[in-house]
Amino acid sequence: MDGQRSWVLIAVLGSIAGCTPASPSAGTAHGSDGPASARMGADLFNGNCTACHQRSGQGIPGIYPSLAGSPTVLGDPKALARWVVKGQRPASMPPGRYSTAMPQFGWLRDADAAGLFTYLRSNFGNHAPPVDAATVASALGE
Repeated sequence: MDGQRSWVLIAVLGSIAGCTPASPSAGTAHGSDGPASARMGADLFNGNCTACHQRSGQGIPGIYPSLAGSPTVLGDPKALARWVVKGQRPASMPPGRYSTAMPQFGWLRDADAAGLFTYLRSNFGNHAPPVDAATVASALGE
């Protein structure tokens, strides 16, 4: 298979994987603070985001963006929620930089999304405050 078709195949498979809801593992507490919430965020990331953004959070250059140091991840958590859950591109994110599209994760409950965002904002070298379910609910209600 030539290089061009390989990247297309990777993009298609990543897109399909990203569109399939993977629930957190059994036994994690939704919406709670602390270790259970951190595990839930990690489980959601590993089950839904790694196909594109990779386990390292570094993405695939030119195809899927890195989450490390990402202004979208580290910026306004409400804008992050609207982007991931509803597909509303943040004003600070220039369109057309990547040939792939971010799937919408509208199936995420507010507490699950908050756990995922907290995980993204505290891993991959990122250091941003946690996100709570009330912030996600507020963002999605706007």
